[in-house]
Amino acid sequence: MTPAIIGGGYAGMAAAVALAERDIPVTVFESAQQLGGRARGVVHQDTQLDNGQHLLLGCYRQTLRLIEQVGGNLEQDFLRLPLQLDLHGEFSLRAPRLPAPLHLLVALLGAQGLPLGARLNAARFMLVLRRINFMLPSPASGRGAGGKGGDMTVAELLAQHKQDAELVQKLWEPLCIAALNTPIHKASAQVLLNVLRDALNRTRADSDMLLPRVDFTALFPQRAASYVERRGGKVLISCGVEAITPKDDRIELTTAQGCMSFSHVICATSPAVAAKLLSPITKLDGALKQIEALQHQPIYTVYLRYPAHVRLPHPMIGLHRRFSQWLFDKGQIAGQHGLLAAVISAEGVHQDLSQEQLAQKVIAELREEFGIAEPPEWFKVIAEKRATFCCAPNLQRPSQQTTLPGLLLAGDYTAGGYPATLEGAVLSGLRCADLILCR
Repeated sequence: MTPAIIGGGYAGMAAAVALAERDIPVTVFESAQQLGGRARGVVHQDTQLDNGQHLLLGCYRQTLRLIEQVGGNLEQDFLRLPLQLDLHGEFSLRAPRLPAPLHLLVALLGAQGLPLGARLNAARFMLVLRRINFMLPSPASGRGAGGKGGDMTVAELLAQHKQDAELVQKLWEPLCIAALNTPIHKASAQVLLNVLRDALNRTRADSDMLLPRVDFTALFPQRAASYVERRGGKVLISCGVEAITPKDDRIELTTAQGCMSFSHVICATSPAVAAKLLSPITKLDGALKQIEALQHQPIYTVYLRYPAHVRLPHPMIGLHRRFSQWLFDKGQIAGQHGLLAAVISAEGVHQDLSQEQLAQKVIAELREEFGIAEPPEWFKVIAEKRATFCCAPNLQRPSQQTTLPGLLLAGDYTAGGYPATLEGAVLSGLRCADLILCR
């Protein structure tokens, strides 16, 4: 068995580790100069950054397991915080160290910034979701979403359960954007419920928020590469695949280093790259149509380097009805004192601004909200305009197994119950490895 993986992001490297663990020598092709894909480290002004601020949850069990398997130390690699949602000066929710789901109910009832009636309404909503096991009723029950396969938008679900506007704006909308990177009027209610189920309904630790202290390339992909290479595999950097060609019972990959033949190939690239590689293979028209039908959502990250004494009230804090949705204090998280990161998820008016204009908006918000009067020494805007797929109701996502037996697809956009998260990517990679191992 000679498998190959196209793409050295979290999905591809998860598959590589799973195969290497079974002593199967795998070859990974990565077109970029560093591993990680859309969760990678970058350097600017001699400062280590990430291309985006990703937040892990305690329920991301497979991602956390793999990080440990390849040599990571979760206590050292992450700042672990209990579930908390702070919108500066507007809303605050903090979960006590109680068993799930009691910790969430107590947090909701004690939240600041909402009237008691709204807090009770939110708690009742969570109890209803728990009673239905976080599964929307099917259309056959007569209570589905107008024949739309049982799914509906998050906005429709919230309206159905009479969650008032202030509650939506301060609690459910920020949670939906953070989890699905999709506005509530477009986001799948069922996928959000899947995340809420895993994060809030099993153990208290599942809802913990883990903020990485190291960059995302170092956190897993680079360690995974070393793990794979120690077990006889190869990880080729700056070596992209130009074509996939089925040849009898083998699959040939064309690269800058020539043509190579493999028993199995896992295409673990972005949807756009996958579509380009699959388009010449007529047998894959079905998967190709599903990939091309995907819509996408952006994520903008604005890094600002302030003097070392500048800090935020918390390592992570949100803003209400501002351009900046979430702020990260890299000094408190990773010892990079004075480095702040503002994250703006999903579509919005910020996309109409230049990078200079957007940075100035964020600088003004930091001044107005926290009294940070000094200008930053520099700023860096990283705009991932196709950061994630738009997680819409009843979205038909391509299966990991294609109609070409030896060719598989991995990536957070492939079939599964999770949105575009690191855990979703990792789960897809592990599924591909399982499909190869079971043959």
